[in-house]
Amino acid sequence: MDGDPARVVQGVQKAVTAARRGDVPPEELLAALAALRSVREQLAGWEPELIAAARAGGASWAVLAPALGVASRQAAERRFLRLRPSVTGEATGEARVDAERDRRAGDRAVADWARRNAGVLRQLAGQVSALDDLDAAGRESADRLGAALGEDDVTSLLSPLAAVRGHLERDHAGLAGRLGDIGDETARLRRDAAGHRRGHTT
Repeated sequence: MDGDPARVVQGVQKAVTAARRGDVPPEELLAALAALRSVREQLAGWEPELIAAARAGGASWAVLAPALGVASRQAAERRFLRLRPSVTGEATGEARVDAERDRRAGDRAVADWARRNAGVLRQLAGQVSALDDLDAAGRESADRLGAALGEDDVTSLLSPLAAVRGHLERDHAGLAGRLGDIGDETARLRRDAAGHRRGHTT
């Protein structure tokens, strides 16, 4: 089959016209159906790419809604989530919608917790950044943590704190344990947030 969608559509249109006259062999109809399925899948793959590009360019969900043929910003975002290929293994569009909403609920819960515990997080980050006996990889990880320590948003500390933990387990088990507790707590917050969003506890 020609890979050009325009040519494929032209071929399918000819098959439809011939079918309406009743003078097309069944094998040609089957070939046209297969070609139509292929181009439909290709076009469907373009839609989430175009939506993502429009969003990156500043288009709001409300502006995108009419172009997508839906009535609200919520419906536009839901359509995008259903069409977008999964990066975490969800098999269906609805599962992708749920996974994204769970992630956002978890992000909000973790961010709220981090801001309530900003003093503790900054203190730990400072202690780790000040260590002078780390190997090269550990020093690089601690330096990234130190850079995050200079940012206003305390949530920026969470990822480098988690990343540096493995470099502390041998010589700084106490600090590594405290970072492990933070990781356990943020994981629990994400599970609970997802459970509450779905209407049950986990």
